[in-house]
Amino acid sequence: MAGIRITGMASGLPPNIVDQLVEAERIPLKQIEGKKVKQEDSLKLVTDLETKVGDINKNLSELTNTKGFVDTQLVSGDPNVIDGSVDPGTVVNGEYSIEVTQLAQKPGAISNGFPDKDKTQMGVGYIKFQTNEGTKEVYINGSNSTLAGVAGQINSANIGMRATVIEDTRDKDNPYRLLVSGLRTGDGNKVDFPTIYLLDGDQDMYFDKAREAQNAKLKLDGFEIETSDNVINDLIPGVTLNLKQANPGKEVRLFVKENMEAVSGKIKAFVDAYNGALSFIQNQSKLQKGANGKEQLGPLGGDSMSRQVENTLRRIILNPQSGVNSEIRTMNQLGIEFNRNGTLNFSQDKFNKALSGKPQDVSNFFRGDGLSTGFVNTLKRELGNLQNPSFGVLANRKKGIQEKINRFNSQIEQKERQLEKKEDSLRKKFADLEQKMSQIQQQGAAVAGIGAGLKQGGA
Repeated sequence: MAGIRITGMASGLPPNIVDQLVEAERIPLKQIEGKKVKQEDSLKLVTDLETKVGDINKNLSELTNTKGFVDTQLVSGDPNVIDGSVDPGTVVNGEYSIEVTQLAQKPGAISNGFPDKDKTQMGVGYIKFQTNEGTKEVYINGSNSTLAGVAGQINSANIGMRATVIEDTRDKDNPYRLLVSGLRTGDGNKVDFPTIYLLDGDQDMYFDKAREAQNAKLKLDGFEIETSDNVINDLIPGVTLNLKQANPGKEVRLFVKENMEAVSGKIKAFVDAYNGALSFIQNQSKLQKGANGKEQLGPLGGDSMSRQVENTLRRIILNPQSGVNSEIRTMNQLGIEFNRNGTLNFSQDKFNKALSGKPQDVSNFFRGDGLSTGFVNTLKRELGNLQNPSFGVLANRKKGIQEKINRFNSQIEQKERQLEKKEDSLRKKFADLEQKMSQIQQQGAAVAGIGAGLKQGGA
């Protein structure tokens, strides 16, 4: 903008005459800016709708695994004795009875007590361990032969043994002991703990008590089984068992079955996402108060794109699935159907009944052949067409709106430049007019002064 400012007009015109004229010239520009704002609002709404459509697909990712719409769980009659987890890709549903008679344990030994862990020296020498892999020997350096020092030297020897210093407060005078144990459970990992050979120490050290390595023992449906670990992976297909407590004489029932709540919860999340997109479109078709106070449809109300998206969403739910090996062909057989409001209702009881009665049919309905048939593939294909960046109706609408916004930006920029030049020109013209009018007024005043002087001289 030019630096010229008119503070007062000799012509008698208002001093802000240029501002008034420029403001009048801005009326078309404001109209363009208003149209641009409407397009930006529409772009945001289309982007929001695109996001909601994408959310429908996102919820399917949790539902499609190698076994279809299945979420299998392990239920233990006593998780304090035994629990576990399942591999959904290989698990087989079933019911089992398990009695845990003995837990697997590591070999271990504990030393006599000492008054401290980092002062009393054990001396110099070695400790030998007889293992299934032969004799393992650890040399003890006399310069660091406290309980903590001995534990550190055993651990750094890398012989498959772990040592730690514990505090046993039952012995007030000598509460500290060295606990040494093997790294693995089972009969195949036995260790003998012979005499400790250490000389010139402040106090003798020896293994006071020892514990043998042993296998876990259990009965599966009455059959006795031994295993070297308390974590068992190959006893029941697709199930990892964790033996936690021996309880001879007590049978614990294990159930490998569908987790109805988890599966129906995923379906409900899918329905909620679906309804989110449908409700968004419907709200655009409701009367809303505009800026002028009058009721009008939302920016996308009655829009052909909105109708196409809504029709696609409804068609996906209503159309039966063909080419699937299932007695279930439509969503309403699973408790998913449209209500009077145009959104989906989900009957969890009906879905659970279908899933428990015909789990494979439910899986086949959703999965189809894993490529082209089945509800999931149909949904992904239809939604993909709506979102396709090349020809999708949502992408095309966003592209069209953005092009309009770009044109408005160009028009606004051009109009701003024109207004700036016009304002500069007007200010120069009115400044020039003020100067000329001022000169005329000065000349008039001079002439009037001369006339007055002549009149006085004649008198």
